[in-house]
Amino acid sequence: MNHGPGPRSALIDFSVDLTVEEARRRAEVVAALGPDWDPVAVLREEEAAHALLYSGLDEEQQRVHAMLVAAGVLPGEVPGRASSA
Repeated sequence: MNHGPGPRSALIDFSVDLTVEEARRRAEVVAALGPDWDPVAVLREEEAAHALLYSGLDEEQQRVHAMLVAAGVLPGEVPGRASSA
């Protein structure tokens, strides 16, 4: 008894290029940030917050922090990162 084509024969192979959609999404994000958004200032503020967060650690806390940075759990000093100066 033939029950017709199986479920695999109904599948259609296709692909979708989301490059244009991703470009549109990014443009919308930048537009939503507004004209006053200063990415360099934001990076400097992030660096200052990072430095403040990890300031004042005692010796044991510094050891644990260094271990977590070495393991890649926490970000360390990265060349090219905005400086707080």
